[in-house]
Amino acid sequence: MSIKNTTPPCDAQCPVRKTAGILDGKWTTLIVRDLLPGKQRYSELLKSLQGISPKMLAARLSFLEARGIISKKMYPVVPPKTEYQLTPLGRGLSEVIAAMAAFGEKIK
Repeated sequence: MSIKNTTPPCDAQCPVRKTAGILDGKWTTLIVRDLLPGKQRYSELLKSLQGISPKMLAARLSFLEARGIISKKMYPVVPPKTEYQLTPLGRGLSEVIAAMAAFGEKIK
C-alpha cells in the first residue's frame, strides 16, 4: 500500500519555503529572538550570541534588513552607535520563535 502525498509541491511561492529561507541557519533565529524584547546595539547582540563572529553577525543583520525583518538606526557619534530592532513584519515571527522555544523545552 502506498501513501499519496497530498501536499502541493514546495515551489518558490510556498509560504513555508519563504519563511525557511529567511530563518535559515541558527544565527538568524537567535538574532530575531534577541530582538523580540526591543532595540539592541550591535555590541549587545555580539555579546549575547556567544560563538558568532563579528563578520557573521554583520552579514546576518544585513540579510535581515534587506528582507524587511529588522531596521537599523545609526547615530552620528564617536564611537559609532548602531541600534537594531524588529520591523512589524519581523515582530510577526514572535509566534514562530515561541513555538520553537516550546518545542525545544520538550527535547531531552
